[in-house]
Amino acid sequence: MSGRMYLGGIIGLTGLVLSQLPATAQTYPSRSIRMIVPIAPGSVTDVAARLMAQELTDRMGQPVIVENRPGANMVIGGAECAKAAPDGYTLCVVSPDTMSFNPFTIPNLPYDPDRDFRPVTNMYYVIEGLVAKQALPANSVAELRTLAAARPDALNFGTLGARTTTDMYRLWLGELWKTSFVGVPYKGGSEIIGALLSGTIDVAKIGVGNMAGQLDSGKLKVLALRSQGRNARLPNVPTLAEAGLAGFPGGPIFWGMMVPAATPDELVKRLHSELVAVIRGPKFTAFGQAQFVEPDGSSPEQFAAFLKEDRVNAGKLLKLYAGEK
Repeated sequence: MSGRMYLGGIIGLTGLVLSQLPATAQTYPSRSIRMIVPIAPGSVTDVAARLMAQELTDRMGQPVIVENRPGANMVIGGAECAKAAPDGYTLCVVSPDTMSFNPFTIPNLPYDPDRDFRPVTNMYYVIEGLVAKQALPANSVAELRTLAAARPDALNFGTLGARTTTDMYRLWLGELWKTSFVGVPYKGGSEIIGALLSGTIDVAKIGVGNMAGQLDSGKLKVLALRSQGRNARLPNVPTLAEAGLAGFPGGPIFWGMMVPAATPDELVKRLHSELVAVIRGPKFTAFGQAQFVEPDGSSPEQFAAFLKEDRVNAGKLLKLYAGEK
């Protein structure tokens, strides 16, 4: 066979393969992509999503636009994603509340986590802190326990809504300490931090990244961290385990990426590849260190298995506090 015939055969074979690929894979993306974030602007989750959107824009050659759809324990954002066209042009940011808790707690939930979504990757885990307002007369977990035990229902605890992970922690902490906190719901971490700064609420368990800019101001007090070990930025703050709060049965706070369920395989693979490159890239790694998040970048299969286990744990946790307020 001559070189010209051989080359012609290669070109012909390549053309045949390309012609057999779905048209969407060959042209995707050809327009802007929206990323639905089910929480209010300004939180560390929102900032992370916007950083990812910019990085994806640069990598994919089309604008990736963040749409905040907060409220109703993240049901609004979840429902918007579930009804979106499965064409790769809607990305769905999800949390434990969206995927694990709402199926148990929201009657007539307008989406089905299994039927309506397809996993792409778990983006990151949140390093949380048990945080108190500056004026609260408690400077440690032990002092907070003494104060709360002496004043049942006197301390306000910021949450993301009834029966969310933050609310479950409030109930668990009250039971552990044989007292009770009043839950006060907000739409996002930035609102909770604002309420702590203004003194509207007394304490919350919240992603520390939401208050990264306040760490050196002395306006808020981080009493303990949910993390594997002590954090380099807060070396004097104990972990929850060190402070005697290791027993909470809920899983870690995660933020992952899904797409509508019927999104084609080739688009899921493309999105996974691009997202993992962003998550493990230098900009997001630096962001994670500064904002107290731990980047992940799991495979779709790993994320699906994680979600299944997390929902089982959520069901067990909710059963423990059935009927609690």
